[in-house]
Amino acid sequence: MSEHSFPVRVYYEDTDFSGNVYHAAYLKFFERGRTEWLREAGIHHSELAQQGIAFAVRAMDIQFDAAAHIDDLLVVKTAVASVKGARLMLTQHILRRETVLTRANVTVVAIKTSGGPARMPKGIVERFGGGSNAIPL
Repeated sequence: MSEHSFPVRVYYEDTDFSGNVYHAAYLKFFERGRTEWLREAGIHHSELAQQGIAFAVRAMDIQFDAAAHIDDLLVVKTAVASVKGARLMLTQHILRRETVLTRANVTVVAIKTSGGPARMPKGIVERFGGGSNAIPL
């Protein structure tokens, strides 16, 4: 799997007083994109939790290039930049049609639900550790 696409509709609750998407709503859109990317790859948060593993965002660098508005249909694109040890580095973009609105480099780490770092699950390393499919930020 190289790049994953996930559609998101902008609702009233996602906007601020000006009718633009509030900056924190983009974080939710990115999260949904990452979750659906994993789900399509056959990796489910509930199954990882049963193994005592969860994911946490360690770092995120976001660029806001243009605003999304109420009722827009957006697409969240997710691609793997690299997998190393307990870290999964991703690139994500939010687009309206062909226009990139928001870009992010995201570092996700594997953690034990009991606390502390964990190795990245073997299935993720095997599936995504072979090279970069990242889309440029």
